[in-house]
Amino acid sequence: MSWGGLLGLVLAVAAVVCLPLPVLKANFAPQRPAAGPLLWLSTRHGQIVDSAGRTVLLRGFNDDALLQVGSSPPPPPLTASDAALIQAEGFDVVRLPISWSLLEPAPGRFSPGYLRRIAGLVSLCARHHLYVVLDMHTEDFGVGFGGSGAPAWLAVPGIPNLKLPLASAAWQRHISPAVNAALAYFWLFPNWQTLYWNAWSRVVAEFRGNSAIAGYDLYNEPHPFPVPPAIFEAHLLWPFYDRGIKQLSAADPNHLFIVEGDLFGGLPTAIRPLAARDLVYSTHLYSGSILPPNFDGSLYPLRAELKMGLSEAAQLPAAYWAGELGIDHHRPMATAWARAEIALSNQYRTGWAWWQWNDPGGWGVRRGTAPPDTGWLEVLAQPFVRSAPGTMTNLRYNPVTETLTAKVRDAGTDRTVIVSWPASLGAPRSVSACARLSTPYLPASGQIRVQLASASCEIELRG
Repeated sequence: MSWGGLLGLVLAVAAVVCLPLPVLKANFAPQRPAAGPLLWLSTRHGQIVDSAGRTVLLRGFNDDALLQVGSSPPPPPLTASDAALIQAEGFDVVRLPISWSLLEPAPGRFSPGYLRRIAGLVSLCARHHLYVVLDMHTEDFGVGFGGSGAPAWLAVPGIPNLKLPLASAAWQRHISPAVNAALAYFWLFPNWQTLYWNAWSRVVAEFRGNSAIAGYDLYNEPHPFPVPPAIFEAHLLWPFYDRGIKQLSAADPNHLFIVEGDLFGGLPTAIRPLAARDLVYSTHLYSGSILPPNFDGSLYPLRAELKMGLSEAAQLPAAYWAGELGIDHHRPMATAWARAEIALSNQYRTGWAWWQWNDPGGWGVRRGTAPPDTGWLEVLAQPFVRSAPGTMTNLRYNPVTETLTAKVRDAGTDRTVIVSWPASLGAPRSVSACARLSTPYLPASGQIRVQLASASCEIELRG
């Protein structure tokens, strides 16, 4: 190519990336029935709020009990004792990856049995006051390639799924021509996307009136290959979400719609504004865990990663929630990394779902049918303000002194604050002059209600 041709190509790409694009708009109105034990969630001014008007933090675990990964054996079930322990340790959400492959095992044939399994786990979590985020989980496109997501019947014919003898199974999938051809076809041609949103529509129709569902995580870890970043987001990813929200909100306008930025080595996602109510933007926080640089005790890379996600959420605009973060807790610095991430989530008052509850390696609290690792659970189970009226600031927890502090201002007439308090810490006591514990502490509940004496108050609870 001549220098003139190369310059023309560069300018053409720059024009595609830089020229302003119209704002995408997905308009719909909720039609929520009366809530169950868990209040309906929505968004307001960049925050997740409940139907009582309180700002809500969702913190908990991923659990892949319903996920199909290639031909691997089924994962362990999430049991009633698991849900009870998650509740007792103060968590309030489970992100539940589900499989398109199990939902639609044959073209156009949806599985009532799988929908019942999803509904059963949602009911189990609700009985333990745990919200559920349903996540249509995709990794390496689908189960036909050893990953998760699309059913095996969906593939580009004639493209080899190469097996390289020196590469790990994960890397074989990442670089397989068949995997990347399927991903490229999915993003560049709309017919597979139509199948995807039709599958999602079957799910959301089941839960339209269920307030135990927090929301729907629409696509796990999208990435642009072979389309360049920025072009991918502006012309493929955000229009994809726009079309999906429009279709799904016709079946269920009552829940949060959670969208993710692209997975491209921790680099920024180009944002195209998307005007939709009850929108949440999610990133996955793995800096220092599986993404460089290695964690050395410095908060700077972790803070930069979180602030990038918050900035991208504000550009949409949307509330922010971290759908995944985690680390192999056998690593020497795992406890310090986890505490640093939780301290940052307190500082910026963000929610998250830890990857994950039950894992065959070292990432979970459970490992198969083995007893829970209570030592690791206690690292993750820290008190936080679960919901608060008005505006909350200065959320901090000191694990050495077992002291939780937070400021609430402009509380209005509703002055009830709900604090997550792990049973492993024992009963809390209030040392604040303007806040009192208004209910007895029941360890199995994992929470305590605090009543404010004034519209503005600094809460302090100690173990």
